Amino acid sequence: MKSPTKNKTAGKNFSDMPGNKEEQLRHMDTLLKVSRQVAAFDALDDMLNVLVEMCTEEVGADRGTLFLNDEETGELYSRIAQGNIKQEIRNLNTTGISGHVFTTGESVIVHEAYQDQHFDNTTDKGTGYLTKSVLCTPVRTAQGEIIGILQILNKLKGRFTKKDLKIVESMATQAALTLKSTQRLEQMGQSHAKEMEFLDLVAEVTTEINLKVLLQKVMSEATRMLNAERSTLFLNDKKTNQLWSEVGEGLNTSEIRISNNMGIAGAVFTSGKTINIPHAYADMRFNPTIDKKTGFFTRSILCVPVINKTGEAIGVTQVLNKQGGPFTAEDESRLRAFTSQISIGLENARLFNDVQNMKNYNESMLESMSNGVITINEEGKIVTCNAAGLNIMGVASSQVIGHEIEEFFCAANTWILEKIKRVEETQESEIFMDAEMVFAEETRSVNLTILPLISIEKTALGTMIMMEDISTEKRIKSTMSRYMDPGIAEQLLKGGEDILGGITTTATILFSDIRGFTTLSEKLGPQGTVGLLNEYFTLMVECISREGGMLDKFIGDAIMAAFGIPVAHDDDEDRALRAAIGMINAMLSWNKERLAKGQMAIDMGLGLNTDNIVAGNIGSQKRMDYTMIGDGVNLAARLESACKQYSARIIISANTFNKLRGTYRIRYIDDVVVKGKTEPVGIHEVLDYHTDDTFPNLLEVVNYFNEGRKNYRSGNWDQAIKNFRQALKLNTQDHLSKTYIERCEVLKKDAPPDWDGVWKMTSK
Repeated sequence: MKSPTKNKTAGKNFSDMPGNKEEQLRHMDTLLKVSRQVAAFDALDDMLNVLVEMCTEEVGADRGTLFLNDEETGELYSRIAQGNIKQEIRNLNTTGISGHVFTTGESVIVHEAYQDQHFDNTTDKGTGYLTKSVLCTPVRTAQGEIIGILQILNKLKGRFTKKDLKIVESMATQAALTLKSTQRLEQMGQSHAKEMEFLDLVAEVTTEINLKVLLQKVMSEATRMLNAERSTLFLNDKKTNQLWSEVGEGLNTSEIRISNNMGIAGAVFTSGKTINIPHAYADMRFNPTIDKKTGFFTRSILCVPVINKTGEAIGVTQVLNKQGGPFTAEDESRLRAFTSQISIGLENARLFNDVQNMKNYNESMLESMSNGVITINEEGKIVTCNAAGLNIMGVASSQVIGHEIEEFFCAANTWILEKIKRVEETQESEIFMDAEMVFAEETRSVNLTILPLISIEKTALGTMIMMEDISTEKRIKSTMSRYMDPGIAEQLLKGGEDILGGITTTATILFSDIRGFTTLSEKLGPQGTVGLLNEYFTLMVECISREGGMLDKFIGDAIMAAFGIPVAHDDDEDRALRAAIGMINAMLSWNKERLAKGQMAIDMGLGLNTDNIVAGNIGSQKRMDYTMIGDGVNLAARLESACKQYSARIIISANTFNKLRGTYRIRYIDDVVVKGKTEPVGIHEVLDYHTDDTFPNLLEVVNYFNEGRKNYRSGNWDQAIKNFRQALKLNTQDHLSKTYIERCEVLKKDAPPDWDGVWKMTSK
């Protein structure tokens, strides 16, 4: 490898150069031209440009570059380059040929660049330019201070000579003082511009009140201000002891959270001291986890604490990868000053953010409520109304918010205005159930609550109205009540899953049936039959509902109802019996109307039994029916059917009779074993619906009937027949006495040896 030619003549007079007098005069003229040309420009870039052009032309080279030394970064940087490459080049002032010349102060001529030990081909690789020969000299002031280096590349004809070196050295020295002065002036101007920019930046940033926007601004400006690749401002979360940031400048993330005592950021936060790391991976405190996840490579780190006015650390600002080298002491100073100035703005923004979050939470809660909420201030003006309130009232936000309550609650809603004023006066809340509000000629059913708004200091702030819309529920309940018992409909709307799931309870079951309905329907035809049933069911259901009974279902012309479900009462047996009596009376009154119209009268029978039953939903998941099952239900149906055999309209079981609380006209008519059972049950006929005309001498008839029953049970057939005939004399229409006379005559003839007074029914 060839050794570079070295020259230590820097600083010597140009007259020392070899050559004839004419040549010396020409070079002196060149130096004067350099002085004039350089001094003609105010901008450092223009000076560098003209000096490089003149030197390159003077020695007949391809291109040149003048590198100035950056004292802060320890770098040599070019401000101008000839040819197609016009970009800033920065290298450490200790590397490459330029670094060697700068550190040694010795000029060099290199004829074969790629064979020189100091040559760095990085720039060639980046630009595609091929460096062949190099002439490089330090740029010294008259006092001998080296402020940079001048590098000339690729002699066009032949090789660089010592004469070329002398010329370049002389030209560089001639321009050095002007370059130095202009460089200082430029640095001062840049410093002043930075300070003004810094003040403008702080003023702009600290006026931002939105925390997320402020974080973005701070990190963006910190990145730009320090010429870095990325920055992150972490704030301390006292609740979790974590440093967090909503966004990292240059990072695709929405939030970062780390422990406030871990890593470099944690060390700065806990110590309150700045950390400046030129080589991150050489520092044990650096955690490369995020680099591994993101693919980012962290070279240098500058991290400073953010201190508030009380001296408390509220976070840290971390800046990564200074462009062109490590972060300097000036960078530390600027970043500390920046974070100090913005700390007040950060705390104000964080406080505003907390208030805004609480406001958003409250608004979100109001908007998610199904109940309408209206707030009114002390001046009587509507301040807020949530979406549910607008929907309930069927109005737009502009029609409510900002309006006076006298203007909004008027006409049919004036009563609300009166209630609001009363709450304002008493400062006590009031509740109005199933109230009506009218908006756009549409009536809404609501549960209305009016409350006073009171501050923490116990001062009045206004009034709040809460509205629960029950219009839909009322419509649904009304519709459902047409298809099921209103009590069941109400339980469904209230979410009565337990009741609908199936329960065992005690209830009184009522069965009713129209007598001779088949014959009747044949005479009336389909339309007449439906019309008859609609009128009949309307009358009968009213009697059942009036006593709190539950209509279970219609079975053709039959009715099945229950008393005691879904809600039990202490007197369900009496309710059931009063309903049955009412049904007979309603039928008799209806028959008078029918006969007056020339229509056929109808008759019916009812059976009542009190017992344990199972009630609940029965069916499939697609179709269910709320009903009752059990022996108690079957017995009620048998008793309704038995009315035909006993010439009765209402028969009740002993189970029901024994639990009655009221006084009724009832006679004990038999002990029977119904079809499908083995145990006898006592049955009673209810006579309360009769008048003196329909059942003359009722008490006397019942007394004779009861005597006849005693003799009947003891097998004294003749005396029993005599008693029943005496009852018939008093009421010839007492068909039950006739039935017993016939039964006694048969038993007298058959003389059953094991007679126990119990009659076995052979049909349903």
